[in-house]
Amino acid sequence: MTEPASRPAGGLVLEHVYHWERSRADRVFLTQPLGGGAVRDFTWRQAVGEARRMAAHLRSAAPPGSHIALLGKNSAHWLLADLAIWMAGHVSVPLYPTLARETVRQILEHSEARLLFVGKLDSWDTLAGAIPPALPRIALPLSPAIDAPRWDDLVAATAPIEDDPVRSADDLATIVYTSGSTGTPKGVMVTFGAIAHACSGMDQAYGLFPEDRILSHLPLAHVAERLVVECCAFFVGFHVYFAESLETFVDDLKRARPTLFFTVPRLWQKFQLGVFTKMSPGKLTFLLAIPLVSRLVRRKVLKALGLDSVRLAGSGSAPMPAELLSWYRRLGLELVEGYGMTENFGYSHANRIGRVRPGYVGEGYPGVLCRISAEDEVQVKTPGAMKGYWKAPELTAETFTSDGYLRTGDRGEIDEIGRLRITGRLKELFKTSKGKYVAPAPLENRIAGHPLVEAVCVTGPARPQPYALVMLGAEAWKHAQAGGRSEIAASLEAHLLAVNAGGDAHEALAFFAVVRDEWRIDNGFLTPTLKVKRAAIESTYEGEVDAWYATGRPIVWQD
Repeated sequence: MTEPASRPAGGLVLEHVYHWERSRADRVFLTQPLGGGAVRDFTWRQAVGEARRMAAHLRSAAPPGSHIALLGKNSAHWLLADLAIWMAGHVSVPLYPTLARETVRQILEHSEARLLFVGKLDSWDTLAGAIPPALPRIALPLSPAIDAPRWDDLVAATAPIEDDPVRSADDLATIVYTSGSTGTPKGVMVTFGAIAHACSGMDQAYGLFPEDRILSHLPLAHVAERLVVECCAFFVGFHVYFAESLETFVDDLKRARPTLFFTVPRLWQKFQLGVFTKMSPGKLTFLLAIPLVSRLVRRKVLKALGLDSVRLAGSGSAPMPAELLSWYRRLGLELVEGYGMTENFGYSHANRIGRVRPGYVGEGYPGVLCRISAEDEVQVKTPGAMKGYWKAPELTAETFTSDGYLRTGDRGEIDEIGRLRITGRLKELFKTSKGKYVAPAPLENRIAGHPLVEAVCVTGPARPQPYALVMLGAEAWKHAQAGGRSEIAASLEAHLLAVNAGGDAHEALAFFAVVRDEWRIDNGFLTPTLKVKRAAIESTYEGEVDAWYATGRPIVWQD
């Protein structure tokens, strides 16, 4: 892939957008599924043209610097609304479309939102009551039917802004609320300068090109998707495709044939399980070991997944099991894990191609400094760091050291070439009844390497030994219900023995408890970024733990 001669030198995100609007005016920038296999393509001229018209409307709709909220699933118009907000001189406040109504209300009130864009949603009836009646709203294309001015009508009726407004590096671009895994969401203030540094650093680290293609499917309200997909697309000029739904996801991937693909470990595992439904793990391993056959098999498997054009594959949000990394490497995909926080716009660490070390999240991005404190806390100084928490100066001061390092709250260690390994959260350490401390994250990472396990939570404070709550994947659970429980239990017991053999005696797990509940975002077990809500999970099953211990069995089932 060759880099075009014409690329903007330096500058912030909006300056890059105007460059691509002029230099790639007729090249497709966004591809939006409309349902039934139909799509709509937006060229750079069309996309920025719509944003210019909406920006003109927003200039008259709210005073400069107003906070304007975005609530909806990923779509082309989500990006265009965000762009229009910035061009109009305002600040965007994205909300996860899966939030509980009480959290939506809290964020809208706390952020002092003056207007709300409503996009594609599954549960508007549930969320509608959380929207203050007096808050003006605009309906994006693909939104539910709501009583509000519609994007297309406003764009058609409004003349575009003619100037190329720019924002200073210190201007506030967005307030991103944390996912709430550790309590009430906090509003992280991100500047245009931080965004530009993050985009430029990612480009330096990996070499991104206008000819690249990416599929947007993780929530744009999360900093990882916001940085890698939206902001890097504005900055670098590559083509963004959108996923329509879970049901169409593989078709969406095949349409995009992305060259860049980033997702969470849970989805990488689902891809693997999908392959195993068509070919047994043993047969695939055998075929991949045959020199003349392996290349054809790898190509066939990746093409079936829509990943045959991927040159840079990434994972984040949670640790990637080493076995899963190795499996994809045998298929020809060297997955690079990344690490970052909302508080640094996701710009912290990531592995580099050729220097991937399983269990490590890689080296710091350009300009990032990292150290481990005396308490084993990972502390990071990065040009992507937040300006602070919105309306919380005391909390902001507590979050940074006196010399400007962000206190991440994560425990970690650094290897000889600067690769970072996350060993858990400081606050997640718990003490057994024997007085020994246990860090759940490394154990969870090893347990999650089993192909039947979709999610896991290790716990056991004040118990003799820790234990693991395990949620099976959908197919495995169906198999268990259809008479395959003993087969699954035998496989899990062998895995339990292997996990315990690899750790210290005080970390040895007493049992795996296979739960019947499906842990989802909408039932409060997972955050919008698919992290387990540890407190909610522990409290749900606490009443059954004594009986589980009393059985003395290595695998217990919630009946």
